[in-house]
Amino acid sequence: MNRRAIVIGTVAVAAVAFAAAAAYYPKNTAGTAPQEESNLVRAHSPVIGPADAPVTIVEFLDPSCEACREFYPIVKQIMGTFPDETRLVIRYAPLHQGSDEAVRILEAARLQEKFIPVLERLFYEQPQWAIHGAPDLDKAWRLAGDAGLDIARAREDASSPTIAAVLEQDMADVRAVGLRGTPTFFVNGKPLPSFGRQQLHDLVAAEVVDTRGETPSQ
Repeated sequence: MNRRAIVIGTVAVAAVAFAAAAAYYPKNTAGTAPQEESNLVRAHSPVIGPADAPVTIVEFLDPSCEACREFYPIVKQIMGTFPDETRLVIRYAPLHQGSDEAVRILEAARLQEKFIPVLERLFYEQPQWAIHGAPDLDKAWRLAGDAGLDIARAREDASSPTIAAVLEQDMADVRAVGLRGTPTFFVNGKPLPSFGRQQLHDLVAAEVVDTRGETPSQ
């Protein structure tokens, strides 16, 4: 995606960035969204962070998207700054070839409480499998297995009508919100004023201040 150029340089070395941010997600599972449904949040949406957090970050992502990979540790760091006040709702926007299969892997991993380790492994090794125009999905499955996924069980789950419905609904919402690229963020329903790391941090921080009832510092 063209958004990749905006974030190149913010994560100097992928391995270091993923390791440095590892502590910010305390659990290796992702729950679901306990709130009224909308085009931004669905009952099936994976949620990371406190269910009752006052600030909701919604991210539409594509497992094959380079910018999504580079933003992953950035989002973790922002949430680490506000651990009790932020939660991340993940929505799927599988726009690249083969990304729908990667989403099926992630949803199957969620059923085994392996969502975060599998997501992180697919992002970390993304250059090895998410080759635009020729994705190596067999390698993506092997990487998920390396992250602890029961592959035989996951392949059965991945073809289920339930996971197909998740993909269908998320793509319908992608069209409804007029998504133009990935990742796309909303914070408490508000879109970023412009795309970038600092813009995301500032919008989250402003919403945290607002929920605390504080006066923003000048």
